[in-house]
Amino acid sequence: MISNININEDRLWQSLNKMATIGATPKGGVNRQTLTDLDKESRDLFIKWCKEENLDIKIDQIGNIFARRKGKNNKLPAIVSGSHLDTQPTGGKYDGALGVLSALEVVRVLNENNYVTEAPIEIIVWTNEEGCRFPPAMTGSAVFAGLHNLKDALKIKDPKGKTLGDELKRIKYNGTSKINPKKIGAFIETHIEQGPILEMEKKNIGIVTGAQAQKWYEINILGMEAHAGPTPMNKRKDALVGASKIVLAVNKIGNHFQPGGCATCGVIEIKSPSRNVIPGEVFLTIDFRHPENKILNKMAQMLKKEIKSISKAHNLKIKTNQILELKSNKFDKNINNTIKSVIKKLGYSSREIVSGAGHDAVNINSIAPTSMIFIPCIDGISHNESEDVLKSDVSKGAEVLLHSMIKLADN
Repeated sequence: MISNININEDRLWQSLNKMATIGATPKGGVNRQTLTDLDKESRDLFIKWCKEENLDIKIDQIGNIFARRKGKNNKLPAIVSGSHLDTQPTGGKYDGALGVLSALEVVRVLNENNYVTEAPIEIIVWTNEEGCRFPPAMTGSAVFAGLHNLKDALKIKDPKGKTLGDELKRIKYNGTSKINPKKIGAFIETHIEQGPILEMEKKNIGIVTGAQAQKWYEINILGMEAHAGPTPMNKRKDALVGASKIVLAVNKIGNHFQPGGCATCGVIEIKSPSRNVIPGEVFLTIDFRHPENKILNKMAQMLKKEIKSISKAHNLKIKTNQILELKSNKFDKNINNTIKSVIKKLGYSSREIVSGAGHDAVNINSIAPTSMIFIPCIDGISHNESEDVLKSDVSKGAEVLLHSMIKLADN
């Protein structure tokens, strides 16, 4: 480890806070959903900062941004870091942006110290990680990794019927770089934990060993609209009652498969709602997660049985569409050993941890050696405007990233 090269804590903190002004919400969070004008503004600012560091910029056909710093031997595969700049509607300042700007800080430190690594260093900003506007999540990294077809991804529609491809063009991030990924030497994504474990155990760094499996579903429930007054209870085909029963079933399934099971209905929409009309059509979403693939499949089987029973009991037509499946991931041991050695030399506390959330690193893990660095977030809160971190934890995470990337690039 190079002892005289260190992160500029104040500069990184200022960059994070500057980025957080784009889409800032009254409650202190950020609403910067993917491919909106605010997302464009954040991308433009990132590219401006990268150009100030003399990085080579490329944008691919799904809008992923690549910012490369040349090494001594540019034939070597790059050592890569990054994350995303899009947020949830009630997002925080650090989810995604921390990983992007920690990687930028690595480059800034290398430049001001005139240190050229053996292999190139690259920063990537992935498109549509959150998936709240254009589901499913992690689209840009999935297309890059060959897990999702480009043409299909460009056709994904938001709730207003706008396509991902059209919105890329509108904000001028429909890049021309072909999606034909070069070999990556290593990919490390720095992120807030989005859970309480590191803070509770007073650990500076989480060494991420992998991520749990996920399944996402979209459920369409079709009943029959009818007048709320004259229609007897036993003659109703109430789609909202069916949706409510599914929500309760999902919660029951999550509690049944403990420890480890997570089950969430995050969106529920009534088509043409009216206070004196029995709902005839309802849409809802389901998010299932578990560290073990086999258990997640059992959760899915139980859901199928529950939906069949609800459909029959309430005389409803229920269509289930699975839109995402992620197998449980194991991250690269060699990268984690490098991270561990850096943490030891820096004198930070750490623990191994499994990611409860999905990240772009999960997709990249299918094509390249990959891992993640977690830092604590206050009270474990994320996907919330009150999401917060300590400045010192941000600095420690970036310091680990800096020296891990140098070590991997010079190895």
